[in-house]
Amino acid sequence: MGLAYVAPIGMQNLFIINTALTQKRSRIYLTALIVIFFDVTLALACFFGVGAIMEQSPWLEMAVLLIGSIIVIYMGIGILRTQSSLDASTDVNVNILKVITTACVVTWFNPQALIDGSMMLGAFKATLSADEGSRFILGVAFGSTLWFLGISTLIPIIRDRFNDRVLRVINIVCGSVIIVYGIKLAYHFLQMSVAMINNAG
Repeated sequence: MGLAYVAPIGMQNLFIINTALTQKRSRIYLTALIVIFFDVTLALACFFGVGAIMEQSPWLEMAVLLIGSIIVIYMGIGILRTQSSLDASTDVNVNILKVITTACVVTWFNPQALIDGSMMLGAFKATLSADEGSRFILGVAFGSTLWFLGISTLIPIIRDRFNDRVLRVINIVCGSVIIVYGIKLAYHFLQMSVAMINNAG
């Protein structure tokens, strides 16, 4: 899930991809580590912030599960429909301070990222026990780290073969995984609804 959450080609990925295609290896990895930091901190905030609020109310938990499942499925469909392309206009010849501020703004000041992350990760927290939740969010963090370091390592090696078709395959795989998880959230919502109706009866 962590890989599916970060792998779809967005602004963060395009910045790292273009850096990996044009910069020296030390700069590529430094950029990747900066992006990983902001990506993981956002995931932690979404998971524990919304998840902690939901624990106070079963009704809120169910609402987030329902809305979250719809948003996650919608995200997956949107990723499948996205026509991915390398944006050669992205300027990666900037100083490190600019890289840090750009990564922060793209991640933390992106309302869509905040909403999607909160609903998706917060909804998953509702389906997991405390131990499972810790393993899940660690997996998300590991997936983010693995992905960004992985593309930073692989792209310079295959830069001559890295094209729009590769990006399309990545988005198809990730979109499909996200849709499956969205359906899983919807199923969990139905289970909770049935249980509450039975308890009320």
